[in-house]
Amino acid sequence: MVLETLNLMQYLTSLVPDVMPVATVPILLLMCFLFLIWNHEETSSIPGPGYCMGIGPLISHGRFLWMGVGNACNYYNKTYGEFVRVWISGEETFIISK
Repeated sequence: MVLETLNLMQYLTSLVPDVMPVATVPILLLMCFLFLIWNHEETSSIPGPGYCMGIGPLISHGRFLWMGVGNACNYYNKTYGEFVRVWISGEETFIISK
């Protein structure tokens, strides 16, 4: 009985590598397609830090918390110009200065 169990396991392990590539290729293609759709960003005519899967808003909000509103606004104005799009608390915010 033990030999039959070991033989069955050997049969299953030899079957998995043959079936696995057939199943994983469509799954990987679907995951890549969904990642591209999720990561797609509409290009904005307003300059500012990129969205980059939500990392841009976190960095932007962190900069405002760390540097304060005045210094962060000056930084973004020097970097991107007088009309800038940033994120504060997850909401799109525009900085207008001259």
